[in-house]
This record gives sequence, C-alpha cells and structure tokens, in this order.
Amino acid sequence: MGDASLTTTLGRILVTGGSGFVGANLVTTLLNRGYEVRSFDRAPSPLPAHPRLQVLQGDICDPEAVAAAVAGIDTVFHTAAVIDLMGGASVTEEYRRRSHAVNVTGTENLVRAARAAGVQRFVYTSSNSVVMSGRHIAGGDETLPYTERFNDLYTETKVIAEKFVLSQNGVDGMLTCSIRPSGIWGPGDQTMFRKMFESLLAGHVKVLVGGRKARLDNSYVHNLVHGFILAAEHLVPGGTAPGQAYFINDGEPVNMFEFARPVVEACGRRWPRIRVPGRLVWLAMTAWQWLHFRFGLPKPMLEPLRVERLLLDNYFSIDKARRELGYRPRYTTEQAMAECLPYYVELFRQLQHQAEPVGAAR
Repeated sequence: MGDASLTTTLGRILVTGGSGFVGANLVTTLLNRGYEVRSFDRAPSPLPAHPRLQVLQGDICDPEAVAAAVAGIDTVFHTAAVIDLMGGASVTEEYRRRSHAVNVTGTENLVRAARAAGVQRFVYTSSNSVVMSGRHIAGGDETLPYTERFNDLYTETKVIAEKFVLSQNGVDGMLTCSIRPSGIWGPGDQTMFRKMFESLLAGHVKVLVGGRKARLDNSYVHNLVHGFILAAEHLVPGGTAPGQAYFINDGEPVNMFEFARPVVEACGRRWPRIRVPGRLVWLAMTAWQWLHFRFGLPKPMLEPLRVERLLLDNYFSIDKARRELGYRPRYTTEQAMAECLPYYVELFRQLQHQAEPVGAAR
C-alpha cells in the first residue's frame, strides 16, 4: 500500500484522442489549470487555439507519429480507442483487426514510445467491462478477476491493453495506472444518448427492456476528468496509484431507463410503459448480430452488450479511488443532469432536423 499523501504536478501533458468527447474535455480542464498540453488524434481538434495547446494529427498505429507525439512529454493520458461493441466468433477478421490495431497495438506503440522518451506517468483509459462476465455485479471492486468471456471486441481489447499497461509499471522509470469508467455522459457526448435519440427517431423505442430493479453506474465526464487528474497526480514513487486500476464513476447506481427518462421527456417524447423480458431481447440481438456478420444483414438495433447492461446489475464501488486518490464525484447525477440537459435537447433537435425528409413542411 502506497502513501496517499504523496502527489506531484504533471509537467507537460499529452492527451491521445484529444479531439474526442473525453479527450477534449480533459484537454480543456488541463489548460484551465495552467498546464501545457499536446493533443494527438487522427481527427482535427474541435478546440479553439490556445497559447498552451499544441495539436498534432496522426495515427496511433504509426510508430513514427507516436514517437513525435510523446517527445518532451512528462505525463500521458491515453483516451484514444475504437468502440466496437459487437464481437464474438461471428465478427469478420477485418472488423477484429481494426479493433486490435488501435486498441491493443496502438496502446503498445504508445507505451513503448513513452518509455523511450522518458515519460514519467502514463494513465490508461480502460472500462468497467473488463470484469463483466454476464453475471450480476453489485458494488464490485478492483479485486474482481478479468472476464474471460469476450462477446464484444471493446471488452476483449481493453482487457489485453490494460494488462499490458499495468505490466509496464516501473519499466524504465515510467509509472502506469488504469482508469475504469462506466457509461460516460455529459456535454459533448456523441455515443450514449445519441444512439438512444437515433433509435427514438427511427421509431424503435416502443418498449422498455428488462426489469425496474437492474442498476448500473455512469461516469459524468467532469467527474471522470477529475478522477483522471487525481490518478496522474498520485503516480509517484511510493504513492498509491502506480500499477493500480480504479473504477471512476458517479457513485449513484441507477436503472438505465430511469436515468434516461428525464432526457427523453425533455426532448418532448413520450416514455414507453410496456416492458419486455431482457433475456429474450438479448437472444434476439445476439442472433441478429450473427446474421449481420455472416450474411450482411443490417446491424442489430442494439448490440448484445448494451442489452446485457439493461437486464443485469452492473455497478462498481469507488471506495478504492476515495481512499487512495481522494476522489469524490464533483457533481451529483441531479446536478450533472441539470447542467447538460440543454446540450442533449439541442443534440436531439439537430438529429431530428437531419432525419426530416428534404422539403418536409415545418
């Protein structure tokens, strides 16, 4: 057990995936705290120019681009990833290669380049799914073993990459740790609620899946960014974070439909009342996924992993992060929802406008 009172400043910082939802929020927070930040991503940066922000475009699968990205850096936050929630034996080799190239080989490239460049601290973005194995988990902690059931490529690649990152702790003097978020939400989110909005607009959300009692946890993006920075600050010799993994979430397990309800209703949509058995939907989506990859049918409306999170308890304790990092969520779910509800309503309206037929009457 390390000493939780030992902390450090972060020096010059690299954020991979700095153009993404989490990465851009992390870059903005670090700039606001006075740090010099370099953003590295394949996509152009959405952030305005800033005197302490350097933006590099490049591919994490390109060793030369990665070496340039880590040069002169003290702390790396690795948020870049491909989020492929389908998987198992039914996926094509091309689909599998893409996920492994970015999430595994790209991470390995980054770790090795960072060590060679003399980087002191490396914070990896993992997922709570690395310990999910299709069973109820209520208040699970970091002692849970890695899952050996890989029904989606995101989990499969995150397990491999997290194991590698943590195994490299202390090699060439670089200290590493891993952060395991839950479903990430907040201003800038283009995944969690966007998918729900697209389903709503397509007329697919007519029933609720699973029971009312199943709960999961979520990670408001500003709570998550707070956890990232605390973990990096505790990556010091003799500190608590080196070689460790931490669940970082809002600390408020909730039924997913009850969580989403105020957002959907704020968008002017009626909330469904009919419920269908979650297991039945999971079996249907699993079969649909197989048909998608085998015969080229359209992608299933819901990935099997998403269905599973609606029918099982899957939430995790933040006690270790409290003890070792001093983590406390900065926003309650109620506070966070009040802050970001206007963003989600505007996102829904944008998608609604895009979905309207050309020339439709207003």
